Amino acid sequence: MHVADYVWYITVGVLLALLAFDVFVIGRRPHEPSTKESARAIVFYVSLAVVFGLGVWFFSGGEYAGEFFAGWLTEYSLSVDNLFIFLIIMARFQVPRKYQQTALLVGIILALFFRGIFIAVGAAAINEFSWVFYLFGAFLVYTAIHLAKQGENDDEDYKENAVIRFAKKRLNATDEYNGVKLTVVKNGKRLVTPMTIVIIALGTTDLLFALDSIPAIYGLTQEPFLVFAANVFALMGLRQLYFLLGDLLRRLVYLSLGLSVVLAFIGVKLVLHAMHENELPFINDGHHITWAPEIPIWFSLGFIIVTLGITTILSLHKSRTTATAEVEAPSAPEQADTNKP
Repeated sequence: MHVADYVWYITVGVLLALLAFDVFVIGRRPHEPSTKESARAIVFYVSLAVVFGLGVWFFSGGEYAGEFFAGWLTEYSLSVDNLFIFLIIMARFQVPRKYQQTALLVGIILALFFRGIFIAVGAAAINEFSWVFYLFGAFLVYTAIHLAKQGENDDEDYKENAVIRFAKKRLNATDEYNGVKLTVVKNGKRLVTPMTIVIIALGTTDLLFALDSIPAIYGLTQEPFLVFAANVFALMGLRQLYFLLGDLLRRLVYLSLGLSVVLAFIGVKLVLHAMHENELPFINDGHHITWAPEIPIWFSLGFIIVTLGITTILSLHKSRTTATAEVEAPSAPEQADTNKP
């Protein structure tokens, strides 16, 4: 796929301008976005991604368009899973609703920053070493197994990492929020606010998710232009999605399981691609393994759509069934009364 320099400049400029508008204009004041505001923003960003994909189809063909849509759906799903962790962090640190928007904006910017670094590193590694696909594939399969072992999404699954524990233990912090400020001066001494710890928690979470997302997208396309676009579009509108979905995020109980299946599939796809391009001397004497199949992008796109669709349907059904059972179940005193003669 040949992308002219001016197309790169225009694409990067437009996407960064949209992000800057969202951060510095729409998010200029701490507030909780309304349902109408959130829905309008999500429809706009999703439509923009679809139009971009259709543009890729028109100018570069269906193959590359399929790669973009597969990558965008996968990255978007990973971002939604990331939002679930954000939801837990906000609850754990009791971030006031009107300040959560600012925290989310910082988290999304950090996510874009980390993914940008890993995109560049991944592209350089792929250009130099074909065997890196073995590593990417093995890492995704490992991640898939880890996600599958977690089972359903649960608040109890979240554990603070070493960086967060160190920050909470070593930084002089106050228990009170001071707007969205990171520090406050009390009795002549500068203290960090809980918002600082929240930002650290969001940043380290973004870093861990970037480690998963970049190998996943490179398993679907090796075009840096499509990798960059899919990641940026997957991050756009997440702030509004967070407020629009709210508790619905908690109802996607099988999202991690669905993502584990998708990541395992992409991991196997990467290993097969590595075998097909093999140059390692201790594998098949350094020759390409010609019998290793190349999974077409149309199959990958269909597999991702079907898997995520089934995951969503089963999650909502499980949540509805659980909610119904809780409503219908009698309380303990009522049960005791029914046992009286």
